[in-house]
Amino acid sequence: MESIFTLLHVVMVIINFLRINGTFCSLQGEPVYPQLSKDGDIIKCVLCSQTTIAELCEVSKVMFKMSVYFSQSLIFAIEEINNSSSLLPGVSLGFKLYDTCSSTAMGVRMAMALLNGNDNSTLDEPCTKPAQVQAIIGETHSSISTAIAKSVGPFKIPLISYAATCECLGDKRIYPSFLRTVPSDYYLSRAMAEMVKQFGWTWVGALRRDDDYGNSGMAAFTAAAEQLGICLEYSLPFFRTYSQEKVLRIIQQIKSSTSRVIVAFVTYWDFEILLNLFHEHNITGYQWVGTEAWISDSTVSRLDKHKILQGAIGLGIPNTKVTGLKEFILDINPLQSAGSAIFTELWETLFTCKYSTKNNSQYSAVCTGQEKLSEIENEFTDMSLMPFFINVYKAVYAVAHTLHNLLGCTETSLIQKNQLKCCTFKEKEMFVSFKCRNLNFILLHQFLEHLKRVRFKTKDGEEVYFDKNGDPLAKYEIINWQTVEDHHEFVTVGFYDFSFPAHNRLAVKMVSIVWAQNTTKVPVSVCSESCPPGTRKAVQKGKPICCFDCIPCAEGEISNMTDSIKCEQCYQDFWSNPHRNECVKKELEFLSFEETMGILLTAVSIIGTSMTIIIAIIFFRYKNTPIVKANNSELSFLLLFSLALCFLCSLTFIGRPSEWSCVLRHTAFGITFVLCISCVLGKTIVVLMAFRATLPGSNVMKWFGPLQQRLSVLAFTLIQVLTCVLWLTTSPPFPFKNRKHYKEKIILECQLGSAVGFWAVLGYIGFLALLCFALAFLARKLPDKFNEAKFITFSMLIFCAVWVTFIPAYVSSPGKFTVAVEIFAILASSFGLLFCIFLPKCYILILKPEKNTKKQIMSKVPVT
Repeated sequence: MESIFTLLHVVMVIINFLRINGTFCSLQGEPVYPQLSKDGDIIKCVLCSQTTIAELCEVSKVMFKMSVYFSQSLIFAIEEINNSSSLLPGVSLGFKLYDTCSSTAMGVRMAMALLNGNDNSTLDEPCTKPAQVQAIIGETHSSISTAIAKSVGPFKIPLISYAATCECLGDKRIYPSFLRTVPSDYYLSRAMAEMVKQFGWTWVGALRRDDDYGNSGMAAFTAAAEQLGICLEYSLPFFRTYSQEKVLRIIQQIKSSTSRVIVAFVTYWDFEILLNLFHEHNITGYQWVGTEAWISDSTVSRLDKHKILQGAIGLGIPNTKVTGLKEFILDINPLQSAGSAIFTELWETLFTCKYSTKNNSQYSAVCTGQEKLSEIENEFTDMSLMPFFINVYKAVYAVAHTLHNLLGCTETSLIQKNQLKCCTFKEKEMFVSFKCRNLNFILLHQFLEHLKRVRFKTKDGEEVYFDKNGDPLAKYEIINWQTVEDHHEFVTVGFYDFSFPAHNRLAVKMVSIVWAQNTTKVPVSVCSESCPPGTRKAVQKGKPICCFDCIPCAEGEISNMTDSIKCEQCYQDFWSNPHRNECVKKELEFLSFEETMGILLTAVSIIGTSMTIIIAIIFFRYKNTPIVKANNSELSFLLLFSLALCFLCSLTFIGRPSEWSCVLRHTAFGITFVLCISCVLGKTIVVLMAFRATLPGSNVMKWFGPLQQRLSVLAFTLIQVLTCVLWLTTSPPFPFKNRKHYKEKIILECQLGSAVGFWAVLGYIGFLALLCFALAFLARKLPDKFNEAKFITFSMLIFCAVWVTFIPAYVSSPGKFTVAVEIFAILASSFGLLFCIFLPKCYILILKPEKNTKKQIMSKVPVT
């Protein structure tokens, strides 16, 4: 379709080129005459080649009031310019106003009439003169504007619209001469999307007018909404010529929807039909979001008799000020000189009268011409669309300032023109003709480029200019429909200004808004409720991204914001809290002195040490008695000392692991236990040697006397010391954070460093224990009445049993229980040695002193 239009434009240009090479002009078809017109003074005084006229192409008769007020705004601006001594001095602007009747075909026809500029069908003059029109101001509707812009674009004639907002018109490849004083829907759609997002609506419906304005605007809104995470449940086109069946499908779609917000890119004419349909089908309670096309239109609010649009909110053109414009618009007398027919029609409509009454007339009153508009109050006196009237004013002034710049109307030229008052008319004409004659080429070929670059301020200080797309700076007011008594009032509750930084563009007074159904609570319109922190969104299959399920974050993952799309993994030393909305430090697990298990083990260790000390005191008290002497008191005291160290070394396993505690706990444990077992082994060997010494001719005791006993204990212990030194120098134990066993907590433990070193220390202890057990087992049936080998056998049996069960328990126990198992093994084996070896002797020393004699000890037990 675009290629067809382009081809037609090329054909038009070729035809016009062939025609202007002829001698005389001939107008094809019926001539078109303006509804309103005013000649400029320069037309009467100067050649047609110097004409500079700003012209307006107007809307249909359906919006008669708006048409008149747009016309009044145009006339007001032109009269201001013509009366100005600083803007275009000496140049008088005129205008011709045509009615497009809201028809695309009519709009293009009127534009062609403006371009042709000839009122008669045949002119006896060459067609090589420039076009009469310099600029066209209009049109209201985007669809008509696109057709006109394509028609006038090849001729570089500017088309300046005050109400056509379609984003498509900003494409300079297709519409090179189009400009506007109303912001583009490109900005409106993005502002609306941000506003909808601000109110928390992510699931909305959409209703659009099925033309360039509605389709382009809704496409831009949809794209902006998707970027902000807003989904459209439906987007329904509507046009007033739709069949009843098609309209009913639209109604059913809205009624079956789950969204409670409707974004409407429609106009006044659409609501004339839709509001009645909505009332008939009970479509009420929806939150409407409107565009500038209807949100500030009092005509639409008067149509809403059933309060369907109650609480509507939307973006409107800011209501700026132009001093004197409102008063001029309401003073319709200037229309009488511009066009008597339209003046008469307006006067009769305003005051419900007729200048010449007939029997079939609907008006009974006769117009006197003395009626005053200030004395009535109806829809014709409503100024809710004043921002659009001001846009007409700005468009006229943009043309005027461009002409002012092109004509070189500097301060010097003003003085010269003022001096012309004393001159004859012929002299004036020669002066002006001379100045304009030098600028003919510029006016024809450079007017559009100068218009694009024009920048000025209105008399009330508002700055006007066009960007690279021919659009003005986008500013909007946020308007809320609030029902007062039985009518809607437009209340400004915020603004959106594209001149501000992105994060400051939108400002809304939430407390001032009254929503649908006259409530102060923001309506909810979502496909799925927001996912709270601790969950993530999972899109439901086959549905838009706004429809989702909330999946709890896995262990170790969190989401700390609403509607998170994924859960974040906590750092290695952190873990998710029960609500999965915060990473907290992992619990550090180690056997501490403060917990119950640590307290009990500490208490048992202290009790064991205390008992060892008490037994040592008892032995020291009775050191000269036979039973103490008979059991090798020196080894006994050394054994008690080593047992005390064994009890105490268990304390190094409790508490937060550190470098020194990790080194100390394993080495102290290994060395003290070897010292202990060495002493027991020495006592066992002494028992065996003592029995051998009683045999005739035996002198074995001289080979295992006190010195040899000390050296054996020292030798056995020194081997363990060397093993520990080798272990510590190659790969010593160190504190380690075990993160593998538990995900939610960290086990602080002592890493062995070298597993070979640890098991070598433990294996050496086991070897000595087994050797001691074997020797004690051999000596268990010696004939002495008090045979210590029996008690050593029992103690070694307990010792070996404890450490054999320790190995699987140690390997399988998790976390701090590994340490607890090792402490339990140390304490259990220590208590086994203490009780089995020393309690029987303490029993005799304290409770049976009569058995503490050499005779009793040396007596033989009969062999059975």
